[in-house]
Amino acid sequence: MSVPGPAPRRRVPGPSEPGAAVPGADLPGSDFPERRTDYSGAVYGSMLAASVIAASSLQEPHPRLALILLLVVTGLTFWAAHVYAHIAGQREAGKDVTFRQVRRVGRHEWPIVEAAALPALAVLVSPWLGTGENAWLALAVAICQQVAWATLGAHRAGARPRQVVAEGAVNLVLGLVIVAAKVAVGH
Repeated sequence: MSVPGPAPRRRVPGPSEPGAAVPGADLPGSDFPERRTDYSGAVYGSMLAASVIAASSLQEPHPRLALILLLVVTGLTFWAAHVYAHIAGQREAGKDVTFRQVRRVGRHEWPIVEAAALPALAVLVSPWLGTGENAWLALAVAICQQVAWATLGAHRAGARPRQVVAEGAVNLVLGLVIVAAKVAVGH
């Protein structure tokens, strides 16, 4: 009977690269990987930003500042909800939760908030680029970063080129679904 050897190891990013170690990932009870190669929070936050932008014109056109605030507040709210859900899940599983773990989870989920930054900047500069007060530029930025984060995440996780392209394509389709919904309701 032969015993299989260890699985081949993937390249792990260095400490200064994106995807490096998550601080506190080695804490007892941690369900985050020791090395972070996923960009799920950034992908999720980008999709959230695109949805907020698409839906924001359902009521009436928002002034730029209102849309920027809506993006930031929504990102912060969903970030807090993710942190709370994770911590509540840990408690329900009978695990003690420390403030250090809460901070670690907060840092892990922070890309949800960061993903609102570029779309918010696009809203801010859109009038100077000749796109007026509409949110199409910000929507395009949100979808482009969603595709970029998904593709980069797959690449950094060691996915094959075909899988990397598939990740990008799936996220492009998801973004286009948001665009189609915006167009379908007449905005």
